[in-house]
Amino acid sequence: MSENEPHWLRWARALQAIAQNGLTFTDGEFDRKRYEDIRRIAAEMIAVSSDTPVEVVQTLFEQETGYQTPKVDTRGVVFQDDALLLVREKSDNGWTLPGGWVDPNEAPREAVEREVWEESGYQVRADKLLAVYDRAQHPHTPPRAYSVYKLFIRCKLLGGAPMDNLETEEATFFREQEIPEDLSLSRVTSGQIARMFEHRLHPDWPTDLD
Repeated sequence: MSENEPHWLRWARALQAIAQNGLTFTDGEFDRKRYEDIRRIAAEMIAVSSDTPVEVVQTLFEQETGYQTPKVDTRGVVFQDDALLLVREKSDNGWTLPGGWVDPNEAPREAVEREVWEESGYQVRADKLLAVYDRAQHPHTPPRAYSVYKLFIRCKLLGGAPMDNLETEEATFFREQEIPEDLSLSRVTSGQIARMFEHRLHPDWPTDLD
C-alpha cells in the first residue's frame, strides 16, 4: 500500500470500482440499487474529506462507464544534448514534462508525440518506454479520485520551435542542475525528473516498473 495517499481515498476508490463494475454487469434492479448506493457512499467519502461538493463527485463517477480500470497518462522525455524539455502549465504555473491523457483509439506512441507537439511546438518520435509508474506510489499532489498509470516515454527531437497553445505558456530545455523548483506536482515529481536524467546516462537500462 502506498504511503503517499490517505487510506480513505484508497477505500473510496475501491468502493467506486466495485460499484461501477457491478452496474456494468448486473441485470437485477435490486443489485443495481445497491451498487448505486455504494457509489454514492464513495462520492460522499471523497466530498467530505476533500471539501468538494458531493454533487460534483457524484457527477464525475456517473460519467464513467464499463469496467473500472486505471486512466493512462503519457509524459514525453525529450533531451537536447544534456538538457531536458519542460513546459510551464497555465493551470498551476508549474513546470512539467509535456504530456497528458491517452485518448480512445490512440496508441501510447501517438499520444505522447501529439502531446509534445501540442504543448511545446516540438516534433518528436517516440522510441523507448522508460518507466511505468502508479501515480499513487509517488508524491504527487493533489491525490486523484481515480487510479492513474503514468508512462514516461523517451522521444527523439526532430525539429520545431516553441509555440503558443491553450495549456502551456513556455517550453524550455533545462540541464539537471537548472531544473526549476516550482514543478507541477500533479503531473511530475523531482524524483521522476532525476530518474529520467539517470536513464539518459544509461540508455540500455530496462523500463522502470512499479
